[in-house]
Amino acid sequence: MRWAVLSATLLVLAGGVPAPAATAGFYVNPDSAPAAWVRANPGDSRASTIQASIAGRPIARWFGDDANIGATVGSYVGAAASHNQLPVLVAYNLPGRDVCGGESSGGASGVGAYETWVSGFAAGIGTKPAVVVIEPDGLADISCMTSSSDIADRLAMLAFAARMFHEKAPTASAYLDAGNAGWVAADTMAGRLKSAGVSDIRGFALNVSNFYTTASSITYANAVNAALGRAAGFVIDTSRNGNGSNGQWCNPSGRKLGTAPQNGGGADMLLWIKTPGVSDGKCGVAPTVPAGQFSPDLAVRLINGT
Repeated sequence: MRWAVLSATLLVLAGGVPAPAATAGFYVNPDSAPAAWVRANPGDSRASTIQASIAGRPIARWFGDDANIGATVGSYVGAAASHNQLPVLVAYNLPGRDVCGGESSGGASGVGAYETWVSGFAAGIGTKPAVVVIEPDGLADISCMTSSSDIADRLAMLAFAARMFHEKAPTASAYLDAGNAGWVAADTMAGRLKSAGVSDIRGFALNVSNFYTTASSITYANAVNAALGRAAGFVIDTSRNGNGSNGQWCNPSGRKLGTAPQNGGGADMLLWIKTPGVSDGKCGVAPTVPAGQFSPDLAVRLINGT
């Protein structure tokens, strides 16, 4: 199935930063966590519903520490390109990531290791079309960092990443993660985005792994752009925002799948960046499911809005 057929024209912003590339639609990862669970559990009464509502839809693939990251990324974008489809990738390997939440800690061992990794990531994409979300929480998490040298290193690493995607993946639409509508004041986030090299890439991503409505995310994006003094592009994670936020971030009850991935919708794209059904951590309605693990119970809750 093809999802959200994109424009037949490749737009280019001032400075040569590409907008979403022309393809036949978004790539559906056949090996996503929900797809793998459905294959392994064909007799489960929940399998057909999870397949239809989640596993068969385009979901971003997250990439972490990998000594062969260039080859891994290259294989993935190559598979999408063979179908003339647009893959969505997440670069998630900053040293000391998830400082505020602590459920998804880890990342590269240091600045040098990260620069090697992200350079390989960008080179793996090369000239193939792709959407890349750079380091979820990377800028918003600065609010929980206390060392000025660590903050400077983080901003420098993000700026290096933006430059690598600009130079080595020139047809990719790359977006620095900018938190969500309820986290960091828009003018503060704009300052961090400037320091992290947003001018080198397409723009920023909002609501990754969170629940704020698309409308509130657009309002926040417009405020960030006003503070930036330019109309940067942006994407919104709609994977779990169908019922909006209740103020909790870690497996809250009563959330629901949002708008399926599409081009436009008030942003460059509405995307499923967080994989629906994958736990935020041992918390909320999944107190025994660690971060990053797929739970069919969480998936069904999102389908039903419970």
